[in-house]
Amino acid sequence: MIRRIFLFILTNIAIIVMGTIILGLLQTVFGIDIIGTLHSSWLSLAIFALIYGFFGSFISLWTSKWMAKRFYHIELITLDNLGSATPGQKLVYQTVEHIAQKNSITMPEVGIYESPEVNAFATGATRNSSLVAVSSGLVAQMSADEVEWVVAHEMAHILNGDMVTMTLLQGVINAFVIFLSRALAQVISMAMRRDDASSNWFVYFGIVIVLEILLGILGSLIVMGYSRRREFAADAGSASYVGKSKMVNALRALQRIHEQNIAIKGDPKLATLKIDGKSSGFLHLFASHPPLEERIQNLINSPIL
Repeated sequence: MIRRIFLFILTNIAIIVMGTIILGLLQTVFGIDIIGTLHSSWLSLAIFALIYGFFGSFISLWTSKWMAKRFYHIELITLDNLGSATPGQKLVYQTVEHIAQKNSITMPEVGIYESPEVNAFATGATRNSSLVAVSSGLVAQMSADEVEWVVAHEMAHILNGDMVTMTLLQGVINAFVIFLSRALAQVISMAMRRDDASSNWFVYFGIVIVLEILLGILGSLIVMGYSRRREFAADAGSASYVGKSKMVNALRALQRIHEQNIAIKGDPKLATLKIDGKSSGFLHLFASHPPLEERIQNLINSPIL
């Protein structure tokens, strides 16, 4: 927990420092006063929002593989230690290798992390610099065909460029949230202008915080909705690599695991590319994955053989 907090703080410090440097360079070169405060111009505010909105997302993307290895204490499977790996671990490695070669991309790093959860995820900045990780619980509790599907599903995320796409979308949402919250706060605080300048600043930043929370929640609905669509696409990609029947059987196996009350939990920072997904009612709108029942039915109705 301490390590996670430290890495989170370190990442945010890096975002603030690098964002400040970029803003400083832009102000020096173009002579624009780029700030996101009460008296900012619309142009200044727009540039500020774009820089911090996208920069934070891309920092998270470029550090995602590094953070995943440390958060989950991932042990990499390589050619050097493949001989001592278990049959399940060898299957994970060989499936990644086969799909990577078939699609002419650099072999992703492959890793195992200790956890009773049945899960897997893919992360990394690009298709040629990625990581596929599976839990020890998945390898232990699923059959060879089911493991093969899970790996193919994560490889489909990599080949579809979902990490970059989700980063771009999150960057756009972040920029809109930053811009709109400050623009609306500026209008509201100016309408409530008081003689005391410090009171104006206090009102402005108070409104900004409230609006960022509300707009951030609305923005997350868009991101999660898109994430659910990408899961269907990854299911289809996996089915094209290993066959629809393996895909359907693996999803049904996950259903059985849920019914047996095996907890499937993980770090929310990486949850968008994990295979689990179970929600209902209003909470479904905030889920990064569609319900397993929907994924199974979608696959059965698809034209993929």
